[in-house]
Amino acid sequence: MESDQLMNTRNTRLLARLMILFLLAAFLFQACKQESVPEPYRPTYAHANYIHSLEQAGLAESALALDWIQASRECLNHPVAVTTPFEETFYVDPAGAFAVVYRFEIKRGQRTEIEIDLESPNPVRVFMDLFRTEGDSSQYWVKVASANESEHRLEVEPRVTFEYAVRIQPELLRGGRFTVTIRTVPSLGFPVQGGRFRDIGSWFGDPRDGGRREHHGVDIFARRHTPVVAPSDAEVSRVREGAVGGRTVWLRDEERGFSMYFAHLQEQKVRARDRVKRGQVIGTVGNTGNARTTPPHLHFAIYYRGSGAVDPVDFLRETDDAPMAVTADLQILGQWVRARDGRTSLRSSTAARSERLSEVEPYTPMKVLAAAADRYRVLLPDGQTGYIAPDRIEPLGESLQTQAVARTLSITESPKMGSVEMERILPGKMINILAYFHDYWLVRTDEGLTGWAAASSPAPPGGRLPDLGDQD
Repeated sequence: MESDQLMNTRNTRLLARLMILFLLAAFLFQACKQESVPEPYRPTYAHANYIHSLEQAGLAESALALDWIQASRECLNHPVAVTTPFEETFYVDPAGAFAVVYRFEIKRGQRTEIEIDLESPNPVRVFMDLFRTEGDSSQYWVKVASANESEHRLEVEPRVTFEYAVRIQPELLRGGRFTVTIRTVPSLGFPVQGGRFRDIGSWFGDPRDGGRREHHGVDIFARRHTPVVAPSDAEVSRVREGAVGGRTVWLRDEERGFSMYFAHLQEQKVRARDRVKRGQVIGTVGNTGNARTTPPHLHFAIYYRGSGAVDPVDFLRETDDAPMAVTADLQILGQWVRARDGRTSLRSSTAARSERLSEVEPYTPMKVLAAAADRYRVLLPDGQTGYIAPDRIEPLGESLQTQAVARTLSITESPKMGSVEMERILPGKMINILAYFHDYWLVRTDEGLTGWAAASSPAPPGGRLPDLGDQD
């Protein structure tokens, strides 16, 4: 006992001496340093790295760079809601600050692929960043992935169903015509060779044993001896035979973090610890185990570690991955047009029966942002965007009416109070009226200046255009 106490005392003294030496070394090290320098900032993805490079070059405070950075942030507050598959073509003016965000849902079990096809006379770096919603707020986005700016392609498979948004933004002073395609496909291959989704005859959650338990998978019916194949690259974790599942095989997909269960097999074609590739035969369809009184079928299930079985339907569901081709005329992308006389609806998507966002008044000017299917996505002067049919718009170049200015007229940059004045037109000068928005006219002078002028009264739909009001 005394020996143990003596040993403990010595160890305590040795530990104290080592602590004193460590503190002394730390003090001397700090004394040698002349200042404390934080670790240099290192961006973690291409978009942030690009902004950092602008800052390092002293360009981040330039008007063009500030507009570009602002566009990258603002677009997240105004995403274009789409349903996959989706395809849209838009034009980017190299002189402007451009960014666009598309918002869509991805279900667990699906894989969404986003691709950009680019037509430009110069090489262009394109930044593609994927965000998802955080918590209950659909306005708070968390970045989850970025594409290589030279590949123009991004893929994502969520572990949980979420709303996602992809931001697309080319570098400064580069533009061209872009076509973005967003398609969704099942993340797994179909486990029965030659089978289809319609071959599923019993679903997840169906009652079993008179309602005492639920079905924790799907049953895929096929002829006996039809090959059963691996839905993904995986490792064989178990090959067994039992009274319930009959001949079974378990595959572990480490990349996705779950196991796949194949039951009632007629034959097992793999052994434990085998590595299998997607599409490789692992067994054949049968009705072994407690399925011996039913037609041959494969019981297929997915289990996440710690959370149990999940519905495999969306992992297998066939999707339409061919978006509607863009047939609208692409020559007017980026141009201003106006609504025709008569009823014009602004809708939330390209579908003819999609939500009507508003009714656009006759002669309203709008900028053509993009083309999708046979519709245009347009921007109204008040910032509202939506889709419109091509036959409801016309070129802006031809004037609706030409008249002489009766009183001094102020031409402003936008149709709202307090807008910056561009020029004052004296009485007697001729004005070409191009379009109408609320209480303002879009006008063009004989010298070619285009801007907005307040009207004394609104124009009745299809009625005579009013005189311009007093601007003194």
